[in-house]
Amino acid sequence: MKVLVYLGHPAHFHLYKNVIRNLKNDGHTVEVLIKKKENLEQLLQNSGIPYHNILREGRKDTKLGMAFGAIKRIWRELVFCIKEKPDLLTGTSVENSYVGPLLRIPVVYCGEDDADVIPLQAKICYPGASVVLTPDSCDDGQWNGKTTKYPSYHELAYLHPNHFKASKQIVKEQGINPDKPYAIMRFVKLKANHDDNIKGINKEVALRLIELMKPHMDIYITSERPLEPELEPYRIRINPIYMHDVMAFASLYIGDSQTMAAEAGVLGVPFVRFNDFVGRIGYLRELEDDYQLGIGIKASSNELVSEGISELEKPCGPEALYEAVEKLMALTEEERKRVYGERVKKMLEEKVDYAKFLTWFLENYPASAEATRKADKAFWKQFK
Repeated sequence: MKVLVYLGHPAHFHLYKNVIRNLKNDGHTVEVLIKKKENLEQLLQNSGIPYHNILREGRKDTKLGMAFGAIKRIWRELVFCIKEKPDLLTGTSVENSYVGPLLRIPVVYCGEDDADVIPLQAKICYPGASVVLTPDSCDDGQWNGKTTKYPSYHELAYLHPNHFKASKQIVKEQGINPDKPYAIMRFVKLKANHDDNIKGINKEVALRLIELMKPHMDIYITSERPLEPELEPYRIRINPIYMHDVMAFASLYIGDSQTMAAEAGVLGVPFVRFNDFVGRIGYLRELEDDYQLGIGIKASSNELVSEGISELEKPCGPEALYEAVEKLMALTEEERKRVYGERVKKMLEEKVDYAKFLTWFLENYPASAEATRKADKAFWKQFK
């Protein structure tokens, strides 16, 4: 069959790169559509995956700019699909959920955030999707009856040991000594439609973290937003396709990005996530609370974390962040590797290779949706 994969973010490239390869190896045709977003195009070029960019000009980060950008992308994808006639659309963005119903093409939407965290995206994407795939730790609210659950995370589509083995040589080639302790810091824009009133790491907090960590380890910053002059010297300048190799040998990750926190977690790198999404996203709560692979600290304390639990009873604010970082730095490298290695092993025993599952799901849709909803523990062993 012909499958159209729509990628709207660098994380989506990683989510689908092994699935695309699997589909092609199984004899299917795969068309990849993208929009301009950070280093997404560079990742595709480095990987050798052919693609079509339907919004090369990008869009403004205002609400009006986002709306016009979405309309352009929907129209251009519609024209593309009329010409190419795909049998199935998949991705994590809004465009498929409009184009698919218009052309009567099935849409497999792959999400990972709880519906109340992305309310607008859920309202405009889920109704038009034929099926919504989310981790079993995710609460899809009013769409729970429409979703198909699986025991895994997006990050295990590319960082599962079946797919990824970190290379010290690659890290050395990026100018970093993998045998010397270092921390990765990540700052995002927090400008998406679901990021309203969400706070993260500002300049003052970042400088204080650097002051705490600098005597103990090197510090490298990767940032989606412009950096202040005081932070610019710490910016890491590497080929983005090697970011996970660099992450894998880090002693610590700190940031306001959800995805990179989860990536650190599944790699066994202790993470501290600092933003106002803490306590609200199921798969990250699971990584933090059930598997103890990271720590979530809320940036502010102006609303309830969850029913019956005041934020004031949960760690919140910069001081809690500094305390968490100091505790993690108190671990020796040997302790960190042993403790977090054991926690990752437990997590992997209970989760599946998401790329293997997603490939099977797409190739066998719609029968796969029905089979997954009836699945027992034995069913999931085929995707280990």
